[in-house]
Amino acid sequence: MSFGRARHCILVYLLGGPPQIDMWDLKPDAPAEIRGPFKSIPSAASGMRFCEHLPQLARRADDLAILRSVTFPNNDHPYMIYHTLTGRVSRTPLEANTVLPPSRSDDPHMGSVVAKFKHRNPAVPGYVAIPEVRVRMMPMPVSGGGRAGLLGAPYDPLAINDDPREPLAGLKLPEELTAQRFHSRQSLLAVLDGGAPRSFTSQDYQTFRNSASQLIGSEAAGGMFSLDQEPAKLRDRYGPHRFGQSLLLARRLIERGVSFVAVHFNYMTKCDGWDTHQKNFECLQGELLPMLDQGLAGLLEDLKQRGLLDETLVVTMGEFGRTPRVNKDGGRDHWGHCSSVLFAGGGMRGGNLVGASDRTCAFPAELPVGPSDVVATIYHALGLEPRTLMYDPQNRPMVISEGKVISQLF
Repeated sequence: MSFGRARHCILVYLLGGPPQIDMWDLKPDAPAEIRGPFKSIPSAASGMRFCEHLPQLARRADDLAILRSVTFPNNDHPYMIYHTLTGRVSRTPLEANTVLPPSRSDDPHMGSVVAKFKHRNPAVPGYVAIPEVRVRMMPMPVSGGGRAGLLGAPYDPLAINDDPREPLAGLKLPEELTAQRFHSRQSLLAVLDGGAPRSFTSQDYQTFRNSASQLIGSEAAGGMFSLDQEPAKLRDRYGPHRFGQSLLLARRLIERGVSFVAVHFNYMTKCDGWDTHQKNFECLQGELLPMLDQGLAGLLEDLKQRGLLDETLVVTMGEFGRTPRVNKDGGRDHWGHCSSVLFAGGGMRGGNLVGASDRTCAFPAELPVGPSDVVATIYHALGLEPRTLMYDPQNRPMVISEGKVISQLF
């Protein structure tokens, strides 16, 4: 079983809950109120079929592995976002209307774990979030779902919450300030600075300031966040939408040494993200699936052409799936009992179907696995043993993942 082949990870997180039964686990023989109107099409991999609205991904199926049997008996956004992104159940009860601000007692997002235990390039961030995780219709990030929690502030993500198609204001020097003047000011600041703010330790403060100045200086030189450095034809390949350009930025970041990039795909659509309680099929056909198809296929093609796919694990998932039966509003509701995860690169075996759902896509029929197993598998692919120890604020040891590696994916 492949261990540690991946050097980077790009997580494509479809916030809201993508309907696996309408994407890559279609049930053409189920009743109409379950199967929906979409037809399945063959792919480049034998036995692997996709929705008709995902033709570009179907052509890249030789690079894809689909895990179709992820299950957990909970249907609430905050609970399952936390669970799928950290691999653990929150110690604070999280229900549909419970959204808590992040806390240092929270379990860390897997990007923060990778930043601590895998990342070795201090010149670039270990974990970048494009944008941070946010609950539907709520302004604050999910408790612990997207930040470092108990690992501490140095492993929080660099959050790009603005549209990456525009210059990032926080990393842009004023027009009158040249790169040379900026570096001179940094030298002067080092002399004048008499101590760190009380909210940081001296070491943390120095680390943050150095990282910020390196990023700003790099960006002033046309650096890692500058999408206008990419050829127009390539930008078009990813799609002009915010999601596609976020994926292009993710590729640019891992190419420059970032270890983990998470594209949390929600506030980028006319529809209510992937939370399709109403007009499921209209939203999927008119916006969500074409956007995903173009952007994700563009990313995989670009990584492969650059020789980066073997060392970059690409994972596409959401917090849960959606109900087999279509509701009265033409939508599908939350469904934690069965969902799918798409893998590519990083040592995963392409053209590979792992696990299976039952005839209505309601429950796993083969190889039931949980969110913690998915997280353990991602760590394994990146060369992190899931039993590696980390420590909580009271210095108590805990493993980075309690799940089991899904060996059939490799």
